[in-house]
Amino acid sequence: MNKRPLRLSIPSKGRLSEDSLNFLAACGLEIYKPNPRQYEASIPSIPELSVLFQRPTDIVISVRNGSVDFGITGLDVLAEYRGPNGDILSIHSELGFGGCSLDVIVPDAWTEVNRMANLASKQAELGRPLRVATKYTNAAEPFFVQKGITDVNFIAAEGTLEIAPTIGYADLIADLVSTGTTLRDNHLKRLDDGEILSSQACLIANRAVLKENPEALAIAKTLLEYIVAHLRASKAVSVFVNMRGDSPESIAHSMFTKKVIGGLQGPTFSPIITRQDGQWYAAHLVVRKDQLTQAIAELRSIGGSGVVVAPLTYIFEEEPAEYRAMLEALS
Repeated sequence: MNKRPLRLSIPSKGRLSEDSLNFLAACGLEIYKPNPRQYEASIPSIPELSVLFQRPTDIVISVRNGSVDFGITGLDVLAEYRGPNGDILSIHSELGFGGCSLDVIVPDAWTEVNRMANLASKQAELGRPLRVATKYTNAAEPFFVQKGITDVNFIAAEGTLEIAPTIGYADLIADLVSTGTTLRDNHLKRLDDGEILSSQACLIANRAVLKENPEALAIAKTLLEYIVAHLRASKAVSVFVNMRGDSPESIAHSMFTKKVIGGLQGPTFSPIITRQDGQWYAAHLVVRKDQLTQAIAELRSIGGSGVVVAPLTYIFEEEPAEYRAMLEALS
């Protein structure tokens, strides 16, 4: 029997699908799908890896049972469907898209209920267990127990949950929140301490496959190398600047007295052949995007001119910490 190719599943529809495709392309892992109606594709840069398209819930279940080796899904779905036996390993939990939170949500009319502790008095007022509609019972129930709210009946629900308190089949809900607009439109509010979990897209893998298949481990390393290098680069820019000085060392000394223009290890210098008198050097450094304005001011303060800023695709440093953490988890 022929050995099947290793598989990566990504969401098949919706915003998470689009964001996953764009993210992988930005990482240099663009997906090639010749027929948009097919549910299988490839990554030309990793030809030994096949790509499938599934619902986020099915991705977790497929990785858990080993029919799929890797997957991109939400932390919320992972928390609900990963199972108790550790078959799934989250190898990167912060891909930076698909952000939302799973929250405890009550009607606006419950003016005296703003925190989880207030639910106990509401339950006493109703004289029965609180009914909570949710798609995330496995994630929500331990949270309620942790907060000391145990007299609760969880109602597994699909579809739109916001209507549940209005039509009366639940008192409150535990659901995903992104912008909060839908809650306000339906006269609902989040409890101040009612965040069950903060979610975003994550990369998961089947633990047994990683332990038993060296090829899968190599692919996991490749995925993590490109993802981590891209995420690191997305927060930084490349800066080139012309500097006058007696030597690269003297210019570097002036730069090291400043807060943000030291570069990753230090600036790189190249001599400039110029018609002007004096010695000129081109300095190259990497700075964080959120420090760019300060970096330009600091460069100008020590005589820098002609500043050019360019985006970065990757910053490869040492072996990714996520890869080392994965190896440790496997051992």
